[in-house]
Amino acid sequence: MMARRGPRFTGRVALITGGNAGIGLAAAHGFAAEGASVMIAARRRAQGEEAVAEIRAAGGVAAFVETDVTDARSVREMVAACVAEFGRLDVAYNNAGITGVVTTEIADADEAMFEQVMAVNVRGTWLAMKYEIPEILKAGGGAIVNCSSFAGLRGGPRSSAYYASKHAVLGMTKSVALEYAARNIRVNAVCPGLIMTDLVVNGFAGAEDKLAMLTARIPMQRTGRAEEVADAVLWLASEESSFVNGVALPVDGATAV
Repeated sequence: MMARRGPRFTGRVALITGGNAGIGLAAAHGFAAEGASVMIAARRRAQGEEAVAEIRAAGGVAAFVETDVTDARSVREMVAACVAEFGRLDVAYNNAGITGVVTTEIADADEAMFEQVMAVNVRGTWLAMKYEIPEILKAGGGAIVNCSSFAGLRGGPRSSAYYASKHAVLGMTKSVALEYAARNIRVNAVCPGLIMTDLVVNGFAGAEDKLAMLTARIPMQRTGRAEEVADAVLWLASEESSFVNGVALPVDGATAV
């Protein structure tokens, strides 16, 4: 067994989409604490710059680039900005995603909502890998972690767009893992369950009974924390998982079992 020797990402550069809040922000703090230089990419500049300030105040190295993951030019510029700032790219956590409307049966669902969910969750992940991989290859290899969901491992009613998008993320993850396995790039996915980010907390404001019902369905009888998902992301991105490739790792308290 290989022993842990200090920070796992010293001298490495990590790029995180949606790194300004929730699980992405927890991962950004985690990578920085483990020695990585962190590029946070997100749409909301003020929140992204606040995240960078938090990391720097804690002694880490970070920068921000405003990014729309649905736009190829923006994603290309995101990667270019990361390399311009830090000189290389070793690790990417493609975390940006949206849920869309999750209370509507497909016959009543809005087509524009479907297109938006697919644009962010599927096209955004595809574009990110497309432009990240050439730079990771230049660095001699590295790791990509995509953010799927427990919804990518099972079915669920009234959320067809979201469930479909998260299944697609797993399909892409497995495909790209096979494409680059012999070139020292590992591609895995993390599959969070019900995680109490600010987005989830605000979403259940006034509906605490529904949250309690969903929590009761989790075999571990509790919700998860963003840091628990971030820990899984860091493990998948580190050399501790050096022979792990193309997997979907649930962090959901056994919800999808």
